[in-house]
Amino acid sequence: MFDPKQLGAMFGNIQDSLEEFANKNKDMVFTAKSGGGLVEVSLNGVGEVVDIKIDDSLLEDKDSLQILLIGALNDAYKNVEQNKQKSALDMLGSFDMFKK
Repeated sequence: MFDPKQLGAMFGNIQDSLEEFANKNKDMVFTAKSGGGLVEVSLNGVGEVVDIKIDDSLLEDKDSLQILLIGALNDAYKNVEQNKQKSALDMLGSFDMFKK
């Protein structure tokens, strides 16, 4: 049966888990490539760009560079968001409000 006294402790545990989650994700790096590796973008787990690599052959083709950069960024952001969702589901699955 649910014990209302445990509610405060549970929310404290959730807050601790959220802080741990944020710190852990900040250290993770997600990399996406575009144009067969001509552009490579790396983001940390909170969505900050930490590195961009551009092949020298693209430096004179601004349009292609822009297209490939946008593609790589979008892919990297998708990877970050998927990781956030998976981590959040894993974290929420570890809490059971109705434990005896």
